[in-house]
Amino acid sequence: MGAAVTIIDHPLVQHKLTLMRRQETSTAKFRSLVHEISMLLAYEVTRELPLKQEAIITPMGPTQSPVVAGKKMVIVSIMRAGQGILEGMLQLIPSARVGHIGLYRDPKTHIAIEYYFKLPQDIAEREVLVVDPMLATGNTAVAAVHRLREATLGSIKFVCLLAAPEGIAHFQSEHPDVPIYTAAVDERLDEHGYIIPGLGDAGDRLFGTK
Repeated sequence: MGAAVTIIDHPLVQHKLTLMRRQETSTAKFRSLVHEISMLLAYEVTRELPLKQEAIITPMGPTQSPVVAGKKMVIVSIMRAGQGILEGMLQLIPSARVGHIGLYRDPKTHIAIEYYFKLPQDIAEREVLVVDPMLATGNTAVAAVHRLREATLGSIKFVCLLAAPEGIAHFQSEHPDVPIYTAAVDERLDEHGYIIPGLGDAGDRLFGTK
């Protein structure tokens, strides 16, 4: 039994996801929607961050008020499509450090191949959010978390826009302790490893490539 899969069903998240799914949505609009929905995902994923009381002075006098306690965060983007989610989340969590893992999926084997890996030096002391728009076969996400486990023993969460049941099963079999946060779980994968009904190739739609 793997860690929980949380479907973020907030009406605004679901509305924006539907707009992203539409074939006629332009690159500029798609990019804007990724930015907006990523802020909403970050809001939900960080809901359980611990708080502590801090002494402050307001214009009316001293008081005790809550601030985020404990470890700081690292957002790790699985390149290239993860960049869209990263930028939106940084709007909400500007103090987060950033890591990058460059992986691409071999079109024939669907195996993830690494071409770039760069993390903050103090990642071992931080909470980690791994972001990628799609959890399809799960190969890329699994490979990314395996690499992160070499650098940190801390908390890791995986955040995506869409997931397929096959990808969730694969990811949980390899990383049963890592929770998944997604806006939707779609029907299945096609023979090419794409999510159905999905929204197409997130990287191509985000950057206007084919």
